[in-house]
Amino acid sequence: MGKRIVARRRGKGSMTYRAQRKVELKLPKTEGTAKVTDIQHISGCNSPVANLEFEDGTRCQIIAPIGTYTNKIIEVSEKAEIVAGNIAPISKIPDGSSVYCIESVFKDGGKFCRSSGSFAIIKSHEKDYCFVEFPSRKMKKLSGNCRAIIGKPSGFARTTKPFLKAGNKWRFMKSRGHHFPTTSGSKMNPVDHPYGGKTHPGKSTSVARNAPPGQKVGSIAPRRTGKKKK
Repeated sequence: MGKRIVARRRGKGSMTYRAQRKVELKLPKTEGTAKVTDIQHISGCNSPVANLEFEDGTRCQIIAPIGTYTNKIIEVSEKAEIVAGNIAPISKIPDGSSVYCIESVFKDGGKFCRSSGSFAIIKSHEKDYCFVEFPSRKMKKLSGNCRAIIGKPSGFARTTKPFLKAGNKWRFMKSRGHHFPTTSGSKMNPVDHPYGGKTHPGKSTSVARNAPPGQKVGSIAPRRTGKKKK
């Protein structure tokens, strides 16, 4: 009797294949001035994380911008200076400024440009809205009261360092809940995959839409297969 294939086991959603991130990075809802107490690395995050402490004792964590250091003062308000690390509404940020961790809705914590080296540019302002250009060159119209962090997130050069060992790559992918290494189904044994064995795969790779989960691999309910004739 066969066993569940990898795609079926991962689809179950167990903790074995789930990202193990322990912290949720969002923009602080508290306004005022905060001090950077520490900068640390957290598994599952591309950028270093800055720990903030406000004057009233409130603590939070944000994605650290380039040039952050301990004991640096960060402002969170509408009147914040246009300095890297400060948090302000995009309506108060001048055109051409680099921003990241941009909110889609006011005080949702930041949804756009959260990975290391990813930032957007404020292009123009129109009444209560702002036009923001993202790394994909796509222009998006956002409400002016949506907040963002001024500057660029740190850790942009992390991709220049090679993994060197497969174990390092496995730990990197494991912390993000990704599948690594990927093995071709035709290289597996018949017990592990429908394409396994010496036949490679020995039958049509098309499968019905209502096929059982263990059999549902390959081209699912395709309209056509093969090369198109010129």
